[in-house]
Amino acid sequence: MDINRFSNKTANLILAVAVALAVGFGVGWSVQSRKAATITIGGSSANPVSDADFAPFWSAWSILSSRYITAASTTDQKKIYGSIKGLASSFGDPYTVFFPPAESKVFQDNISGNFGGVGMEIGVKNGQMIVIAPLKNSPAAAAGVMNGDFILSINGSSTVDMNTDEAVSLIRGPQGTKVKISFLPKDASKPVERNITRDIIKIPTLDTESRAGGIFVIKLYSFTSDSPNLFRDALRQFIMSGDHKLILDLRGNPGGYLDAAWDMASYFLPIGKIVVSEDFGTHGQPNIFRSKGYDVFNSNLQMLILVDGGSASASEILAGALQENGAAKLVGSKTFGKGSVQELLPITSDSSLKVTIAHWLTPKGHNLSHDGLDPDYPVTLTDKEVATAVASGTDPVMDKAVSILNSTI
Repeated sequence: MDINRFSNKTANLILAVAVALAVGFGVGWSVQSRKAATITIGGSSANPVSDADFAPFWSAWSILSSRYITAASTTDQKKIYGSIKGLASSFGDPYTVFFPPAESKVFQDNISGNFGGVGMEIGVKNGQMIVIAPLKNSPAAAAGVMNGDFILSINGSSTVDMNTDEAVSLIRGPQGTKVKISFLPKDASKPVERNITRDIIKIPTLDTESRAGGIFVIKLYSFTSDSPNLFRDALRQFIMSGDHKLILDLRGNPGGYLDAAWDMASYFLPIGKIVVSEDFGTHGQPNIFRSKGYDVFNSNLQMLILVDGGSASASEILAGALQENGAAKLVGSKTFGKGSVQELLPITSDSSLKVTIAHWLTPKGHNLSHDGLDPDYPVTLTDKEVATAVASGTDPVMDKAVSILNSTI
């Protein structure tokens, strides 16, 4: 392991956050950035030609305009915006969303400023709103929210057919105010209602720990703009400690900057090895992200990565790259399964459309948007077992990883 091979270059950061955030900070959506769920801001003009029969549409328009009880209160422009919303939803992708003027303004405000939130990443899985992960020391974590909890309602509004952006707008609000959310925990038969006080969320990044047996632990909470430098410093600590066994804990890490994951993977992979690829389907050639070749470790390194259902997006990109390139084994439970690229395009001067344009693929072509990563060493725990472990200060997944490394010569 050659410490002199650490790179001091800072990458041009690209966002790789898993989904729309309900955490109340400004990292989520960034102008002219890409992420997984990547967002880019752009524009296009087109005159689509279609042989579709629009007669049913105009028939419905006519009936609603003439027969609906309060038709006069609905403007033609509002009908058009509603039609575009329906068009976007017809693709069955919860991350492809149309924003009419008011919602577009809220979205733009959210990507550029600070606001109150509860500190949890949310997504849609199998048609249901779900918690990907609560952030460390957040109001959501303090309230007992756990990854995998289903979200049934927000302030009395059902989440059925609700997209993540709508949910985020309901969850966010002024610091110090409360939001009432009904959850259904994974192993529960009855909903749990929690009144959570919003706060300005500070994103934790990284902790380190040396354990007996030459084991060094890096706990990474998110992939922020500071993560590459902090991770490099943590690896420097690892090398200077003389330890030769590394545990990277990505449990409950919902993602962050793609370039951070790309940079981190490059410390363990030779130059040119695939980290992740951006698949545009029939719309273009894939964009392949290859290791920058820092490759500071030799074959003596013994590395395990801890994952769970709260490991998503950038976490899955890093874990998948190291697992499939043979640099590390995964311990824990299946990851969330989220990695898609969205582009934000103007429809009018005051409305916009967020549309999925690509998916992230692991080096072996595994589509992260379709399924999560399977651990090499599964450790399955119920919510009750997790709660018991937390209450007792034990960590069965970490214990399993330590046991594996201690049995390895």
